[in-house]
Amino acid sequence: MKTTYKHFLLAGLVLMTSAGCSHFEQMNANPDAAVNATAPMLATNLILDITDVTISSQKTFMQPFMLGKTIIYTEFAEPQQYNDLGRTTFAGIPVLANVDKMLAYAATSSARNSYTALGKFVRAWKFFQLTMRVGDIPYSNALKGETGGIAPTYDSQKQVFAGILTELDEADKLFAQGTKFDGDPIYGGDVTKWRKLVNTFELQVLLNLYKKTGDADLKVTDRFKEIVASRPIFLSNADNFQLVYSDKAGQRYPFYKLGNPSIIYTMVSSLLTDKLKALDDRRLFYYANPSPVQITKGKAVNDPTAYIGTDPAMVYSDISKIYAGKDYSNVNSRYMELPAGEPVYLLSYSQLKFMLAEATVRGWITGTTAATYYSDGITAAMKFTADNTPNDVAYHHNMPMTADYIASYVASDKVKLTGTSEKQIEQVLTQKFISTFLQAPYDAFFENRRTGYPAFPVNPASNVNVPGDKLPVRWLYPQSELDYNGTNVKQALSTQYNGNDNTNELMWLLK
Repeated sequence: MKTTYKHFLLAGLVLMTSAGCSHFEQMNANPDAAVNATAPMLATNLILDITDVTISSQKTFMQPFMLGKTIIYTEFAEPQQYNDLGRTTFAGIPVLANVDKMLAYAATSSARNSYTALGKFVRAWKFFQLTMRVGDIPYSNALKGETGGIAPTYDSQKQVFAGILTELDEADKLFAQGTKFDGDPIYGGDVTKWRKLVNTFELQVLLNLYKKTGDADLKVTDRFKEIVASRPIFLSNADNFQLVYSDKAGQRYPFYKLGNPSIIYTMVSSLLTDKLKALDDRRLFYYANPSPVQITKGKAVNDPTAYIGTDPAMVYSDISKIYAGKDYSNVNSRYMELPAGEPVYLLSYSQLKFMLAEATVRGWITGTTAATYYSDGITAAMKFTADNTPNDVAYHHNMPMTADYIASYVASDKVKLTGTSEKQIEQVLTQKFISTFLQAPYDAFFENRRTGYPAFPVNPASNVNVPGDKLPVRWLYPQSELDYNGTNVKQALSTQYNGNDNTNELMWLLK
């Protein structure tokens, strides 16, 4: 066990993760070529690791949205549904050993700058996801197992964020000097699109540091302003960092019905449906199916009252009764019936617009109004949904989102950005929450943790977090770290949390 741990987690070998078995790789694979590692092959592996593997499939695909309070699962009392974060894993880090391997294979390539930039971006992405979960992590001394570093020390979360920002700055510069590269299943090696992604992601990282604007080392607002003013960022939905699916084995939408027993167990939450109804938002009809009980009673498929959301904080026994009675809304049939479903993004143009709206309300940037960014974000989100849904009553329930409807929606009194700065931030975060239904896994949870918006229901009778009136704010460190890197993880716990590996402890980012 100890030997396995050392070599798997820390040794830094070339590791082909489960993404390496994904049929998405067939888009870039030459079936007649010898199976030898190349820079393009490792680039594909790294990119799919942060997309295809992260998104997952079937019930596992739905778990982040259970935690984000938009999906309820009825087969069993799922831990994520009831706020049981448990222990995270560092198992996603070893794939980063492929960065150095990729660069070695690209040593004489004309696209070396691009591969170097890609490596820095993937590192930044992976370490960001990990530090967001637990706080301090191995960063500067991670992945040194081949040179004896089998028990890496932990960097403070501030040091990790500083490193992430530096790597993203360097990635942007290298992509600017780079050329089109092979092995990219997302953007086809287009370095301009990669620059947009790198910089948009850096804005997301910086916005997560909004409580640290006074830190002279990080220069959060100065960095944010500089990126918005002078670097390429997402300009449309065509720039989204997303996987696009098709009716091919291994490339179908993650909740498609084929071989998926989970489709009968999902419900849409009342937290989402109530907000959609209150705003007269037609995404209700694109996200959910009407309750079969309400349709049997004679309600039309375009009647909002036919859509019955379920309280995500309800105790499981009561949810089971609702499930048995069938008076609830499942997810829209398009998520289950269409092999291509819709693209699933990790970072999107609409999210960027909401980030810019929030930054403007907070006074970080000027020039364009927060209301304009906000309206643009809603428009982009609605267009994404409409453009990726067939014009079929089965999927929009006679409530299509036309260009005229979208324009009238963003101009309506219920939706317009108004009120105090705090009220406007709540509106922005609410629209972001609505827009990321079955998109951007874990975004809703992290945004609620960061801002409190939208407010998540907490029921002490169902909440497994202790105390029962609080939502957890972090995962626990991996058991493998406690077993094999105990001295360093205990030091990190002592420095951050007075030695308590507890889901309620506030990491540096949240203070």
